[in-house]
Amino acid sequence: MQASVSSLSISLPNSTFRSNIRFCGLRQQALGFQSVSQSQLNKSQRIRIVGRKSRLQKRLVSVSASDSDNGSPTKSFDYDLLIIGAGVGGHGAALHAVEKGLKTAIVEGDVVGGTCVNRGCVPSKALLAVSGRMRELQDEHHMKALGLQVAAAGYDRQAVADHASNLASKIRNNLTNSMKALGVDILTGFGTILGPQKVKYGKVGFPDNVITAKDIIIATGSVPFVPKGIEVDGKTVITSDHALKLEVVPDWVAIVGSGYIGLEFSDVYTALGSEVTFIEALDQLMPGFDPEIGKLAQRVLINPRKIDYHTGVFATKITPAKDGTPVIIELTDAKTKEPKGTLEVDVALIATGRAPFTKGLGLENINVETQRGFVPVDERMRVIDANRNLVPHLYCIGDANGKMMLAHAASAQGISVVEQVSGRDHVLNHLSIPAACFTHPEISMVGLTEPQAKEKAEKEGFEMSIAKTSFKANTKALAENEGEGLAKLIYRPDNGEILGVHIFGMHAADLIHEASNAIALGTRIQDIKFAVHAHPTLSEVLDELFKSAKVNASVTKPVSEPVAV
Repeated sequence: MQASVSSLSISLPNSTFRSNIRFCGLRQQALGFQSVSQSQLNKSQRIRIVGRKSRLQKRLVSVSASDSDNGSPTKSFDYDLLIIGAGVGGHGAALHAVEKGLKTAIVEGDVVGGTCVNRGCVPSKALLAVSGRMRELQDEHHMKALGLQVAAAGYDRQAVADHASNLASKIRNNLTNSMKALGVDILTGFGTILGPQKVKYGKVGFPDNVITAKDIIIATGSVPFVPKGIEVDGKTVITSDHALKLEVVPDWVAIVGSGYIGLEFSDVYTALGSEVTFIEALDQLMPGFDPEIGKLAQRVLINPRKIDYHTGVFATKITPAKDGTPVIIELTDAKTKEPKGTLEVDVALIATGRAPFTKGLGLENINVETQRGFVPVDERMRVIDANRNLVPHLYCIGDANGKMMLAHAASAQGISVVEQVSGRDHVLNHLSIPAACFTHPEISMVGLTEPQAKEKAEKEGFEMSIAKTSFKANTKALAENEGEGLAKLIYRPDNGEILGVHIFGMHAADLIHEASNAIALGTRIQDIKFAVHAHPTLSEVLDELFKSAKVNASVTKPVSEPVAV
């Protein structure tokens, strides 16, 4: 059993610094798997890359497809671009490809929208919207402070479940219609790579279809990871896939893993009346967050609520409820491996992260070996074969490559790939991609945590500083009676580079983007200080944060080239 925490190796510019960065299921990479730089590839392969880049630059043209024109395929191919998987990553790549004038098709064996729309981000936000309102209505002190009198709040479980299901259906239809309107061919069936630039697809029991494409993107996503010893029955021992259906609100639920998935479901269940017990393999809850933010979040999100927890333990065996018996969870000490007793609960939710869905892709046909299920890629999402050579015209994005398991990261990677196949070299800066946990209040982050930044500073020999601001000093937060919160800036005082920003508080998930965009654009603190924010708004939390930073340098040029991760 393992908690929803894994390691991510990041290559930073102009440095040999490498850090094992932990994220709570938000940014995952196969353990021991690192991106391969161009210098690690075979010499002959590097020569081939340079030649191809030169040819691409020569044929770079400005193109824009009309709303209904999916372009014309390159001669001898059925499509310019074929995408296997119609999740958020594949959808983003398809729309950008049509904009670039590429004839595009997308293969989907399940439903359009993938995990995010159907079994992840979208329905979970519908449930969290309900939990947020329930939590506010149940807080008598909060209501009284606003001068409001509210009768006892209640809910209809099936109506709540329908809200989540209906939202997923609406977004799924929106994605499907957007691709159809642009002329993207949606091919139904499971896609398998037969060889270079060739794919077959089809449904079980029907003949397969074979198509060719100049470039192919793998975007098959992920599935819930269930550790050995855990028996999932979909009723009393469940994954997030089952929990989002909200078929029952148990009196007592154990959540295995205290990453963002577990935290969000604890917010939902406790608001609807359940008691929650966290089971975490590491020594502290929320180990992937910045430690200071994690401590504050535990004080607000865990301690006052009907939540207890066991840390430093594995759930080595979980047996579903049957014949009137409860769910039985056997605990083992994570260090000594000695038994630590058992728990008997109504439901156990397995929130130990996600695993790549890459089986059956036909990777063996192109000599590609997965690493813990992940498809190995370089910083440009180009697939790498077992001999450490690039596979021509093949890319992999999103959860399937393990670089950063976030829907918007998958979409960004897909857009980056389309830029490359269209003739413009592009490397995505993963350190500028934000992440969020939609609890009440919310948690958001971008860049490095304080321990990671300290390690980087020590290795590279520069000074690191920290600035903080409180939501208690923000007029809009106080007007909402939501003053509980903190924003934290980690930066270099010598040149004003933003190393990381972490926010805990009301609408933190919305506020983080000013910081993430600043990192992406290389904007220095001494420049962003001059940005004007409307008053009174929550955005002034970031305004005050940047203004409170003490920067020694007066230089105003961008910090550096994008970081290849």
